[in-house]
Amino acid sequence: MDAIECIKARMSIRKFKPDPVPLEVLKRVIDIAKWSPSYKNTQPWEVVILSGKKKEELSKILVELLEKDTKPCPDIPEPKSWPQALDKRINALLKKRSELTGVDMFSLEALRKAKIANFQFYGAPHGMFLFQDSSLTAWSIFDMGLFAQSLMLAAYANGLGTVPQAFLTDYAKHVKKFLGIAGLKRLVLGISIGYPDLSSPVNQFRTDRVGTDEIVRVEN
Repeated sequence: MDAIECIKARMSIRKFKPDPVPLEVLKRVIDIAKWSPSYKNTQPWEVVILSGKKKEELSKILVELLEKDTKPCPDIPEPKSWPQALDKRINALLKKRSELTGVDMFSLEALRKAKIANFQFYGAPHGMFLFQDSSLTAWSIFDMGLFAQSLMLAAYANGLGTVPQAFLTDYAKHVKKFLGIAGLKRLVLGISIGYPDLSSPVNQFRTDRVGTDEIVRVEN
């Protein structure tokens, strides 16, 4: 599949078919993603694939933590504020989703429901958790971003859908304990993966992008 098509056609999927993906396909996706560039070829990524009963068990734990109002404590702190231009884009997105769904996406109840949907992996048959050593610097977090993008593009090229999920890192300590991951590891990102349900209205909405001239400066 053409790389440009992958980049432009890939989208975050929030409704999946329940059909499990063969393990060899999931491993193929990771095998492709591991060719991502990294600082001094450190390849600072580790992946845990979660499926079946184990996925459902973790989902239940995360939802219960939310229902108990357990304070989130992700390994990478959630942003508390955004520059004005970026905040404007966030508000525009939430406003558009509110119009399409009839739900006030700015409300605390909408946030709670969004977190539950995240913790339930949007119905995907598999979840992936991306870890790295917590002693690594911001360069390695950047490397993980490259790896995650490559993984999602490789998934798309193999007929799969994905969605990157910061919310799946809310209770990092509990996730690591459940998965038997050393406390010295940093949970960077969660990704739901499976066959996309493209008939679902939730997957009909696509975000826009700013004009190229807004982000490019040319010096001659």
